[in-house]
Amino acid sequence: MELNIPSRIANSLLLVPILFTIPALAHNVEISNQVAGTLHIEPDDNPRRGEKVQAWFALTSRGGKIVALSECNCQLSVYTLPRSQGDQPIVNPILKAVNVGKYQEIPGAFITFPKMGSYELELAGTANNGANFQDFKLNYTVNVLP
Repeated sequence: MELNIPSRIANSLLLVPILFTIPALAHNVEISNQVAGTLHIEPDDNPRRGEKVQAWFALTSRGGKIVALSECNCQLSVYTLPRSQGDQPIVNPILKAVNVGKYQEIPGAFITFPKMGSYELELAGTANNGANFQDFKLNYTVNVLP
């Protein structure tokens, strides 16, 4: 038995499985000067107001080499959004080396977001200890739940 489904409906039905898999791939990836960084926030990338969460950044340089915190003069700044030119960060969390799977000694920090809303996490870095990558600045938008 052949189904006669109009092509616009058939095309929509093909997108349904894709739409349900996107949240599982929702890690935030940014690239700056050939350094790529993936932000992950524990637990489940869903920070809540007033709760301490751990954020970590899986950094890789060109060719896929993992960038450890010891190879990077990294600074993390947290801003409220919307952000204007000249705004100061609400906090500059201290970065510590964390181990997550194959990512060893990558930058991580504990953050407590004071209220619900949108924030920008800015991770800036320069190479040190003989590392070979250009200065970078990665910006991530994080939405905090009540």
